[in-house]
Amino acid sequence: MFLHHAHWSELDPILAYRLLALRSAVFVVEQECVYPDLDGRDLEPDAEHWWMTEGERVVAYLRVLTEPGEDGSVRRIGRVVTDPVARGRGLARVTMEAVLAAHPDSEFVLSGQSHLEDWYAGLGFVPEGEPYLEDGIPHVFMRRGTEGCRNGRGGRPISSG
Repeated sequence: MFLHHAHWSELDPILAYRLLALRSAVFVVEQECVYPDLDGRDLEPDAEHWWMTEGERVVAYLRVLTEPGEDGSVRRIGRVVTDPVARGRGLARVTMEAVLAAHPDSEFVLSGQSHLEDWYAGLGFVPEGEPYLEDGIPHVFMRRGTEGCRNGRGGRPISSG
């Protein structure tokens, strides 16, 4: 089992295909959700792609983006996915923890599927706002503040007033 990360321009075509195939197999086919997974953000110069492999098989993946208009300290985690044959082994957690450790002074945000809210909370993310539907699936916006990185207490909600 190996953990990797790279920018899109550093990926060879076969690996890029495998990453996108896993995303499509889970987010489009398994979850029966037809939406534009290929949103153009994979190609952003600072987009990071993190994945785990077993042999040549990609078994877990996620993407890290820098939020537009931000100073580079807020990163958005998305497309968190584990191959169905590899679920239950903690691979997504290992990948998430590696990303968080690689950016110790960054604030993170994500839009997670609501049934995974407690899982993300275990990594220090705190929900903000009300759950909402995205492509017919309940989601929740979550944030992990920089103080959560240093003291292990997790993120902090942003006040609305």
